[in-house]
Amino acid sequence: MKIVAAMSGGVDSAVATARMAEAGHEVIGVHLALSSNPQKYRSGARGCCTIEDSHDARRAADMIGIPFYIWDMAEEFHDGVVENFIEEYANGRTPNPCLRCNEKIKFAAVLERAKGLGFDAVATGHYAQMRETQDGRTMHRAVDPGKDQSYVLAVLNKEQLDGALFPLGDTVKDDVRIEAKKRGLYVANKPDSHDICFIPSGNNAGWLRERLGSESGPIVDEDGTKVGEHQGAYTYTIGQRRGLNLSIPTEGGTPRYVLKIEPKSNTVVVGAKEALAVSHIEGEKAIWCGPQPETGKTHRGFAQIRAHGAPLPCDYRSDGASIVADLDEPLLGLATGQGLVIYDGDRVVGSATVSATE
Repeated sequence: MKIVAAMSGGVDSAVATARMAEAGHEVIGVHLALSSNPQKYRSGARGCCTIEDSHDARRAADMIGIPFYIWDMAEEFHDGVVENFIEEYANGRTPNPCLRCNEKIKFAAVLERAKGLGFDAVATGHYAQMRETQDGRTMHRAVDPGKDQSYVLAVLNKEQLDGALFPLGDTVKDDVRIEAKKRGLYVANKPDSHDICFIPSGNNAGWLRERLGSESGPIVDEDGTKVGEHQGAYTYTIGQRRGLNLSIPTEGGTPRYVLKIEPKSNTVVVGAKEALAVSHIEGEKAIWCGPQPETGKTHRGFAQIRAHGAPLPCDYRSDGASIVADLDEPLLGLATGQGLVIYDGDRVVGSATVSATE
């Protein structure tokens, strides 16, 4: 096969690339330039789009002995991920930019360009497994539960998954680092990236405030009584407890949590922790990672709403374009805009964007 290996500059993508080359495939390494000025987003080892990362990726490709290229995806990344992130927060939702990046950039845009150049597939260092079943090619959780990334890959449709390769899905992270050392890869001990790659210092609220302004507004309790003031409703998230700076405390000092963000009135609603409990989740823009569940029928499965959250037993149903999940036990602190992923055991059924909760 002719394969484009997406090389972020980290240990995972380096080992994944090495495995593809060792297996005899015709492989080129590609690093994605996500900003026309990388320093604009982040420098250092915390993100995944830095100058240092591009150098590390090139060095790994040289060690593996494959051609290496940098693909400029800055415009696509800004329009499809960064602008979407700002818009979602402005509308009172809590987006996951990693899901968006996988959907719009790392697979949609890269796979399209790769196939246009005559390549068969894109390989990445994500931790997930693809299996051939009687229902076709399906995606499953990785062997390493602590590194499983099937949640952030659940935004890929069947066509995209058919062109995706995840060589590390059957390996635990510690063994990947050991393998990298044996291969002589410089990035063997490089720390994993974390935080949102395009936000300096990980200060989400400050970054958003620079772009959306600091329009003050009321913080109210569930009865509508003003208990404080904020400097931008979009800087809060559902379930947040710290940093509220309320002027009127509750009796006995019982903590309050953010229950609702109302962008039209620029209001933040706070209340007791119990009010965060959610058992009914509605998701829009459903994406199916394999065979689509029978519509109009209730199925048993597991719902996951955070990248490293616990799978929650549920009943779910779909009309094809949306997913509704009823959890066996209530969940605290779910916000609209987050990703809802449905599993059948360890198989990824599909995903949707949370649009409403009860």
